[in-house]
Amino acid sequence: MLTLADVHAAAVRRLDPVHYDFFAGGSGEERTVAANTTAFDRHRLLPRVLRDVAARDLSADLFGRDLSLPVLLSPTAFHRLAHADGEVATARAAAAAGTVMILSMAATRTVEDVTATGARVWFQLYAQPDRDATERLVRRAEKAGCEALVLTVDSPVFGRRLRDLRNGFLDLPPGLYCENMRERPDAEPRSIDWAPRLTWADLARLSASTPLPVLVKGVLHPDDARLAVAHGAAGIIVSNHGGRQLDGATATLDALPAVLAAVAGEVPVLLDGGVRRGTDVVTALALGATAVGIGRPAVWGLAADGTDGVGRVLELLRDEVDHAMALCGADRVAALTPDLVRTEPW
Repeated sequence: MLTLADVHAAAVRRLDPVHYDFFAGGSGEERTVAANTTAFDRHRLLPRVLRDVAARDLSADLFGRDLSLPVLLSPTAFHRLAHADGEVATARAAAAAGTVMILSMAATRTVEDVTATGARVWFQLYAQPDRDATERLVRRAEKAGCEALVLTVDSPVFGRRLRDLRNGFLDLPPGLYCENMRERPDAEPRSIDWAPRLTWADLARLSASTPLPVLVKGVLHPDDARLAVAHGAAGIIVSNHGGRQLDGATATLDALPAVLAAVAGEVPVLLDGGVRRGTDVVTALALGATAVGIGRPAVWGLAADGTDGVGRVLELLRDEVDHAMALCGADRVAALTPDLVRTEPW
């Protein structure tokens, strides 16, 4: 497996086709799924030469702690559909790579199981209509040792995912549960409730209720980025849910510059959606992202070869980012600047 495309091909061979469609699919006609990747195709790198790049530093600082590379694992649900060890296998790879795993609230392993691997874990949170339920989840994540909360805000209702509807994939198979929604090991799993009444006041309340930094995930509009910071967000993740919510939403790479301008350096800005190679990472960093997240590629690695497969995905990206930085004349992430990127007509 020499590229992420090779890892994807291996995952296709191993996954149940219905489960593959769950991971790969998006909402509606999947225009936004496609837009996320084609946005990177419309950007080209303009390298600098005759710079000393013999030693290169890929580390990134987030909330006072270093990542060994500027690539995180974005939250994706139901990892036990891809591998028996589920999110625990994914976390072990993140720990070995020296990066962060954002654990989905819809994980099929508990947050306690995942943090026990030694991985650095951020907990994704869908604020629930029942505020007490949300508070219990926050306290549980804190107690388990999570380092941050990631409030997903682009899901007031569930995306209309046609592949799942056509496949009749509407619930987990018997024996699998959304483990973090079970308040007791012997309890029936609680499903995630969507919160169409969620407002900025809920973000302010959440930020004030926890010592953990709260990042807001699912921001595309620059005015929302300003509002997030004003209501206590410690970071922004520019995301369209991997194209799984609003079909026709703008690509995340296209939304990034305006969000960065709106935030004006007050908080770190991350991006996920469409990252498939090291040059994609370098492009997003050069445009100003602090780091990027990957979702589907990590799942493909998990399906292909468990912990080793996820590790392979991260190491491929590490090698490709390192190589691209050298060829762009950058010896560290901070040396990747917007003048290195050109947008070409599509």
